[in-house]
Amino acid sequence: MTNKQLTNLVDFSEYKGVWIIAEQRFGQVLNVTKELLGEGKKLATSLNCDLTAVILGHKLIDWPADLVRYGADNVIYAEHELLSDYNVDAYSKVLGNLITTRKPEIILFGATSIGRELAPTLSAKLKSGLTADCTALEIDPETLNLLQTRPAFGGNLMATIQCANHRPQMCSVRPGVMKKAKYNNKCDGEPKVEKIIPIITQEELRTKVLKIDTSKSAEIAIEDAKIVVSGGRGLGNAKGFNLLRKLADKLNGCVGSSRACVDNGWISKPYQVGQTGKTVRPKLYIACGISGALQHIAGMEQAECIVAINKDPDAPIFKIADYGIVGDLYEIIPRLIDELDNIDDITEVLDICTESVSASNQM
Repeated sequence: MTNKQLTNLVDFSEYKGVWIIAEQRFGQVLNVTKELLGEGKKLATSLNCDLTAVILGHKLIDWPADLVRYGADNVIYAEHELLSDYNVDAYSKVLGNLITTRKPEIILFGATSIGRELAPTLSAKLKSGLTADCTALEIDPETLNLLQTRPAFGGNLMATIQCANHRPQMCSVRPGVMKKAKYNNKCDGEPKVEKIIPIITQEELRTKVLKIDTSKSAEIAIEDAKIVVSGGRGLGNAKGFNLLRKLADKLNGCVGSSRACVDNGWISKPYQVGQTGKTVRPKLYIACGISGALQHIAGMEQAECIVAINKDPDAPIFKIADYGIVGDLYEIIPRLIDELDNIDDITEVLDICTESVSASNQM
């Protein structure tokens, strides 16, 4: 069957609106949801349609209405005790039924551990396409198809993909890439929240959540950190990250890494920053022994203040750094840690860095 014949089987005019799948854990909505709302609003405006947020959970008191205040025109809240914790069988059943019935044109997921399982599961159920880990989205002005851009070939080029012959158009968006929607507490009238009670039984689910260990985070959320201390090949070995962790702990921040360190086995993949890793937008980003390859810069250049420490005065990282320190990181970082011991309030460090950068940008 040709693409033209296949397209004729689907009436695209039935599909309307942009949906984002709001992700919550323990009753708290993740930051990636706010990013999806901001990007979803842009797409909905381009298509002159509504933006709908879909959230699944149990006893969520404030968040369904708050999604409207973050920019959603409508909210669908699926409420059930079996939706309290993520379960791919339950979530895909509820969302699959909603999508089949309501026919949204575009659906956005976060490229989180949950989104990376849920989105392809739904794509297979709905027999539609899916572009994973997108870093840019826009509407084609001629076809009105969704243009979905993502890194390809190990981050060496960016590919733009269309789902021209199927609906809905589905993609997952890398956390930290899009700007978060702003909260508006002056929304007129009552938030448009539709609460539904889906029919689900434990017997039809293949797994059951017995206990959740909250003592350790299941995912390294460096994309949410205000301060990131990253290491590169200049560390020389895996032990170098012990020093970076000391600095990060002093700053109440997180450790990050370049791809080279991950490839060398010095640190695990969840810490990687860059085109093929995570995108971060911290207030302060400290690059230690990182040369500044384009793939890495793509994942951290939106930081409010960038400090680079490198032996090589010609390292490309200095071209985007707000502050550059040329020297041996094994001499510089211990001195920084010692100086931080004399500071009572770490927020002062952030304020000084970001305010001085802001002032210089305005000159």
